[in-house]
Amino acid sequence: MVEKELIAIIPARGGSKRIPHKNIAEFLGRPMIAWTIQAAQKSALFDRVFVSTDCEDTARVSQALGVEVPFLRDAHTDDCAPVSAATMRALEQLENHIGEQYRTVCQLMPNCPLRTERHIIDAWDHFDSSTAMFQISCFKFGWMNPWWAVKLDRDGYPERLFPEVSGKRSQDLQELYCPTGAIWLADVAALRQAGTFYGPGHQFYPIDWKAAVDIDDPDDLEMALAISKLTALG
Repeated sequence: MVEKELIAIIPARGGSKRIPHKNIAEFLGRPMIAWTIQAAQKSALFDRVFVSTDCEDTARVSQALGVEVPFLRDAHTDDCAPVSAATMRALEQLENHIGEQYRTVCQLMPNCPLRTERHIIDAWDHFDSSTAMFQISCFKFGWMNPWWAVKLDRDGYPERLFPEVSGKRSQDLQELYCPTGAIWLADVAALRQAGTFYGPGHQFYPIDWKAAVDIDDPDDLEMALAISKLTALG
């Protein structure tokens, strides 16, 4: 068994429903997954960049982009399976098929095309200098302030989720953060023991909100395309 330091795993299930074939759908003239593959490759951090997919079309597109896909994912392929489980299965398959073990894994979701190699490098530097076994990327809420969130009944009457802050000014409230699938890092042994990136002592690492966009539905796609006009990516 060959032991290596750091692997990037890109989990790319083929059965997207809200945006059909989302991971290989066109985004700024390229398959969406291409932006994540490029960011991983340009970071020059990884011993291997690996796409874990159950979809032959996704495998072919990834191979054309310079990534080896020596086998398809054989478990955790439905939309109910947690992504952590798919990543752990990919690590097992790499051991069984290629004979490689890794100390650290970086999970990069392919539906975060605005995250670049610079974000990956900075996230890795933060993780590598910390004592945490798990690191999850997040972004700070800005104009969408969740402190004001309400639930509406069928007649449109609101119920505050945080009634304790009613009447407070927004500038007096604590900043809130939301996880994003852009860059998740974990010690492989700890990940296997915990079964999730939300393992004991996991830490959040804030990244720019524009880089953090997860594209899951057409509204997300529209926002990501709008954001791309403000960045050098487009």
